[in-house]
Amino acid sequence: MALSLLTGFTVAGAAYGAPKKNYEETVSEWKSYKDVAAWMGKNFSYDAARAREAMRNFPSMSVRTAKETFDLKSGVCWDAARFVKETLDRIDPSYEAQIVYIQNRPADVDHYVCSFKIENKLYIMDYGTYYKNMAGTHGPFDSLEDYKSFYEKNHPKVKKVNSISYGWPPHIKDKLAE
Repeated sequence: MALSLLTGFTVAGAAYGAPKKNYEETVSEWKSYKDVAAWMGKNFSYDAARAREAMRNFPSMSVRTAKETFDLKSGVCWDAARFVKETLDRIDPSYEAQIVYIQNRPADVDHYVCSFKIENKLYIMDYGTYYKNMAGTHGPFDSLEDYKSFYEKNHPKVKKVNSISYGWPPHIKDKLAE
């Protein structure tokens, strides 16, 4: 009886004390964008306090690295977009992942997502939003303009995007944390 109690304790203790995998170890096991989407859907949460801070301190707030976002499991749209881009680049550079900047002011705050390609079709991964209907992997689209139409049709607040483009805008480029 003492042996079974000790064994049960050891097994439970080993499971409880097992170290969690870090960003590099976790991503090395991922095989496709679906793994990234699954992790984001299960683990990432929109950080409303960070969003409020960003609004007060715009544009001085930095964009977190993928590792920081992985460790914190939260952030705002630019943190999520950078996490997705850097992670997709590690998994498979043929995705041609790119940051997409959606300029929405004054109707709503500007927004950042990550695009990627599969068989020359465009997909968008957006988990950095508090609008549940906008979170997820969207596509396929034929172009960024097609995604813009989708965004305008489905976003609960933005009916007309001012502009949409690839890449970080100049006011964010120098805020990328290393």
